[in-house]
Amino acid sequence: MFDFGRKVDKKPPYALFIMPQTSAKIKEQVSLDGRMDLFSKGDVDVFSKCERFIEADMLRKLGLYPYYQTIDRNEGPIAIMDGKEVIMLGSNNYLGLTIHPQVRKAAQNAIEEFGTSLTGSRLLNGTHKLHETLEEGIASFFGREACLVFSTGYQANLGVISALINQDEYLVIDKADHASIYDAARLGKGELKSFKHNDLDDLERVLASLPPECGKMVMVDGVFSMEGDLTKLPEIVSISKKYGARITVDDAHGVGVIGPCGRGVTHYFGLNNEVDLITGTFSKTLASVGGFVVGSAKVVDFIKHFGRSVLFSASLPPPSAAAAMAALEILQAEPERVDRVRANALYLKDHLSRLGFNTGVTETPIIPVFVGDELLTLNLWRELLNLGVYVNAVLYPGVPKNKSLLRTSVTSEHTKAHLDKVLELFSELKKKHNW
Repeated sequence: MFDFGRKVDKKPPYALFIMPQTSAKIKEQVSLDGRMDLFSKGDVDVFSKCERFIEADMLRKLGLYPYYQTIDRNEGPIAIMDGKEVIMLGSNNYLGLTIHPQVRKAAQNAIEEFGTSLTGSRLLNGTHKLHETLEEGIASFFGREACLVFSTGYQANLGVISALINQDEYLVIDKADHASIYDAARLGKGELKSFKHNDLDDLERVLASLPPECGKMVMVDGVFSMEGDLTKLPEIVSISKKYGARITVDDAHGVGVIGPCGRGVTHYFGLNNEVDLITGTFSKTLASVGGFVVGSAKVVDFIKHFGRSVLFSASLPPPSAAAAMAALEILQAEPERVDRVRANALYLKDHLSRLGFNTGVTETPIIPVFVGDELLTLNLWRELLNLGVYVNAVLYPGVPKNKSLLRTSVTSEHTKAHLDKVLELFSELKKKHNW
């Protein structure tokens, strides 16, 4: 959320928390007059900006700091925080597999047999048979020729883009794409272009403006992580092909929750054979850490040799690879988990809507509750936590100004009793704050 390196509307995101609508109480405690741009040029000391950054300290003092919260123990739908049970409605553990005995046992066995680390990059001494087995499993799951595993999902996007987008080539992205895609564009030597979120006319405008003789790739999130909406993949595929652009989908939040047996957005739309590459992560439904890309054997092999994040990073540790493989096996053996998470998401979204909350156009387990005012968002987050429900407070620049929201996300393991308790508390806070 402290994405200070990213420019939004060409203005520095220094006003991360305190916006003009902030209450007089907080304005009295922190003067907004003379607020300095954290990233103003000309500092003699590179640490000067650190002294000017006061918002986090202020919110800590007020008990409204929503980030880096400590979780003592993860029990899937329930978490222990500060010794207290809370309904966990703020994780990406969509199928609850982080606590599955088979996943935990696979990781333990891998540690006992292979140790905790391979202490080297995939290129030199860090490729293990577990990596190759996992890659074969993922490629088969998506119906693709080949797969390459990375140490994180973030690194998967860095590797793909740094390898494929070179000088005089273009990467075209949805403005709401994940930060890893923006950062990857800096590693690539090509030029970054963006189109308005899910705006097909703007996508066509951008593609039509590019030199027809230059290579280009369109890259979109399959599921957008803050609001849970789907990319308009059928239209994006059609427009991209019209202009000769390759297509990559980052389906980090789609795998395991949408499409047949949770195979993600490309299968959901019946377009798996029309999309060139799919990237993703193990840190959500697959209950581990790491990332992947799947596609044709030749393209994956090229990324394997030119993707900087796979060449210059230590490889995925054996227990992480084993855990991801076990989770993938459970996903395929127990597709009813996908049905349960969808049912839970529909139940929570429908009942929040009936209570008068704006939940947007989500079609996934990510259910945003739009608030708007930043201070109210933070107060609601704190009150919910005190009452035993953990959600995520999402503020600018994670979302546009004045569109702050509470991000909720359900799992297959939440019970109706869990969700009814959440709905009861949301209803009470709505009345209390005339929200």
